[in-house]
Amino acid sequence: MKRRYTWLPVAAILTVVLAACGGSSHKKGSVSVLYAGSLEELMNAHIGPAFQKTTGYTFNGYPAGSTDLASEIKGKVRVGDVFISAAPAVNATLEGSANGNWVTWYAPFATTELVLGYNKSSSYAEALRTQPWYRVISRPGLRLGFTDPKLDPKGVLAVAALKQAASTYHDPALDKIATDQSDLFPEQDLVGRLEAGQLDAGFFYTVEASAAKIPTVSLAPIHEDATYTITVLHHAPHAPGAEAFVKFLLGSQGQSLLRSVGLTLQTPKAVGSGVPAGLSSTVSAGG
Repeated sequence: MKRRYTWLPVAAILTVVLAACGGSSHKKGSVSVLYAGSLEELMNAHIGPAFQKTTGYTFNGYPAGSTDLASEIKGKVRVGDVFISAAPAVNATLEGSANGNWVTWYAPFATTELVLGYNKSSSYAEALRTQPWYRVISRPGLRLGFTDPKLDPKGVLAVAALKQAASTYHDPALDKIATDQSDLFPEQDLVGRLEAGQLDAGFFYTVEASAAKIPTVSLAPIHEDATYTITVLHHAPHAPGAEAFVKFLLGSQGQSLLRSVGLTLQTPKAVGSGVPAGLSSTVSAGG
């Protein structure tokens, strides 16, 4: 008796093989996350890859100063699904009909402290480790960097810290540094410039310094910190993926990664209204 063989179409065989190997058939599309540049190392090295592996979505991240990102969203220069800011107030620039209704709610989820980071190979490194930071940064020749306060909340905090130090220590040189335009750099470039030796020191958040292994000194007793917020943009082209990202970041795996780089976590409580139903168990209702 002759045996009968069942021949499967090549496409069907490939589908089975790819599924068994975890291939492209498991991918669900891409998610565009516009985020504060201070999170670049964390997003690229940890959050993005873990999110892709866990959910099957492709992570497409774009870092920049929060204020700058909000302006690009509002001007339709850049399209995104998720927006992560380093200052709650930035969200207000995207709220309401006059601002395009891009944001109707946001949830604060973590805080980070402003510190002074330095290049360990700098000729000023020993002085920064052993002497008051506010005296060292005003030395002739030291190359200091911070972000533009018009484009990034970290720049606002850096200027505030410099002005407070100028008043506390009666040092007008610090006031001059606070207004020196030559010290301003894009947020997404600051870490790279320091690591390349183009800068001796710069103002960073603990989260980015920790992720990039940049040595730091505290600004104490002066204290400035940033609060990160997250939202799904109202006109998000990939809303399901955006919700999946928020769930991942605010879930146990994402929070473990956030905590690993020194972020202080907050219970994500919505400010505003219109949180998607799919996130009701992740983001608690606001007051």
